[in-house]
Amino acid sequence: MPSWFTVSRAMALATLVPSLALANPAAPKAAAPGKAQVERAPTRPSKHYTIQQFMKTTLIRGASFSSDEQRVLYSSNQTGIYNVFSASVKGGKPTQLTRSTTDSTFAVSYFPKDDRILFTRDQGGNEQHHLYVRTPDGKEKDLTPGDKHRAVFFGWSQDEAGFYVLTNERDERFMDLYRYDAKSFERTRLYQNEDGLDVGAVSADEQWIAVEKTNTTADSDVYLLNLATKERKHISKHQGTATWSPAEFDTTSTALYLLTDEGSEFTRVVRYVLATGKMEEVEKTDWDVMYTYFSRNGALRVTGINADASTVIRVQDTKTGKQLELPRLPEGDITSVSIGRGEKRLAFHHRGDRSPNNLYVFDLATKKATRLTDNLTPEIDAKDLVDAEVVRFKSFDGMVIPNVLFKPHQATAQTRAPALIWVHGGPGGQSRKGYNPMIQYLVNHGYVVLAINNRGSSGYGKTFYTADDQKHGKEPLLDCVEAKKYLASLPYVDGERVGIIGGSYGGYMTLAALTYHPGVFNVGVDIFGVSNWLRTLKSMPAHWESRRQALYQEVGNPETQEAMLREISPLFHAEKIRQPLLVIQGANDPRVLQAESDEIVQAVRKSKVPVEYVLFPDEGHGFTKKKNEEEAYSRTRAFLDQYLKKPASGPTN
Repeated sequence: MPSWFTVSRAMALATLVPSLALANPAAPKAAAPGKAQVERAPTRPSKHYTIQQFMKTTLIRGASFSSDEQRVLYSSNQTGIYNVFSASVKGGKPTQLTRSTTDSTFAVSYFPKDDRILFTRDQGGNEQHHLYVRTPDGKEKDLTPGDKHRAVFFGWSQDEAGFYVLTNERDERFMDLYRYDAKSFERTRLYQNEDGLDVGAVSADEQWIAVEKTNTTADSDVYLLNLATKERKHISKHQGTATWSPAEFDTTSTALYLLTDEGSEFTRVVRYVLATGKMEEVEKTDWDVMYTYFSRNGALRVTGINADASTVIRVQDTKTGKQLELPRLPEGDITSVSIGRGEKRLAFHHRGDRSPNNLYVFDLATKKATRLTDNLTPEIDAKDLVDAEVVRFKSFDGMVIPNVLFKPHQATAQTRAPALIWVHGGPGGQSRKGYNPMIQYLVNHGYVVLAINNRGSSGYGKTFYTADDQKHGKEPLLDCVEAKKYLASLPYVDGERVGIIGGSYGGYMTLAALTYHPGVFNVGVDIFGVSNWLRTLKSMPAHWESRRQALYQEVGNPETQEAMLREISPLFHAEKIRQPLLVIQGANDPRVLQAESDEIVQAVRKSKVPVEYVLFPDEGHGFTKKKNEEEAYSRTRAFLDQYLKKPASGPTN
């Protein structure tokens, strides 16, 4: 029984987008650290596109087959806000199934035996998602009513007569597990979470569940719970630092598949045999395995591997052990792989650097891939967009820092371009290859963008991942300073015109760069970033309780390390900021509260520094509405054009 929640959570990390590859993944060749990359193809004239044209491109999420495998369910923002659509596997115009105009609505799944669907929706980005059912006549019903809790779909039961839901309605701190009847929607609680554990998998026979205990951001344990006897067994005892997490049970309930990096830098797949208690090696690579899951009857197993800012997808025949040959598509990534109930068809997304996700169906027998969507607006020629390149440089202490570089077509040694350091979210996220509308829009208008994976980023081994622990605002920030030096070494970059931009943790890094290194960057763009770690760590959402202590270990404990957290919080040193600042915030953000942006804006304005503030009343921690994306992107470009693009003598100190 594939755990939808587990797979989605894995793919959500840093917006992971699995890329197509058929062989064992190996580290891509890159230029020596600190050196400019090999020259690309000659520059070409590039047409500039308006933000309105960029917004005509459609973004999609998810894929789920109907019971007869003739249609695929997915989410699309073509109406200006995410709604649920259904497309025929033969192609043609998709059918819109939900018609929300206020709150983003995301597809979850078709019912296995009829045409009802499940979908999820929150209110204005507050992340209090509820699970809804829609019947073929268009009627919608909230299956998890209430106004102070969230609910997460956790997969279908093996008999397809029910489905699992996690919800924190009993205790806002902990997610309990319920089984819902697929006809009556009556529910039974399978697991009452009293210990702050995270449910990871349910066995097909419903005799076992696997739960994960988070010790630190780099160390965790797995326990097996017998639902009949309530006996709990620790199956991941280990020495040293190691992550252990449940992937899922096999379809015969004989083994639990897990991901672990015990004894190595990268995560691999192992399985725990229930009858013997033996742990067996299953699959490993030179990179992190992000997830692995089975088709309904276990004939196929899908694995996603995080290979240097891209993802390798493997689909394995579990009887023969052979990998299936996947379709030959243009260079890019595959994500959201869904296997039909008959195990003869795959649905997936494909995306390149210059193309957003498109939905495909692949027939395993005929080897035919059918494209169901064409989401890049015809008003934009993909040749005017740019491919991304993975580059590396050595930081101040010799640590090699990986990055994703976006170079405008028009940037040359004769017409050097301004540049931006793009810092991902987290801490612990990752900048990756693949279509990013905001980056492509800025690059199209002449900005070089270097999306840095500073120390502490995921995907490069646990030593690199833990290198930022208790060092935020210091060594990881120095990586960004060194990134500016790397950019300045490129012949087509104007090293006197470099800014920094980021969202969430990247927003914090932007504020920290302007605060603690005021002479380095010309401007900063902070998108819902942390300005006061003391407040953010104390006010984190209640349902993050299982990871609270891990975050304290990573960043700092507000109860015992107040002085340190004040030291690294830009709000308490805002008088040091001297460069122009743009701040963008969602009013309903439950992770980084509006006060984080309100107060840093007020503090910096006291120094008479140019500050612009954009507040969206109907967004949370991110943008899900096109009108808000359009404003955010256009305001960002206008700000950069005013304070960064024009020739400068250097940052004001």
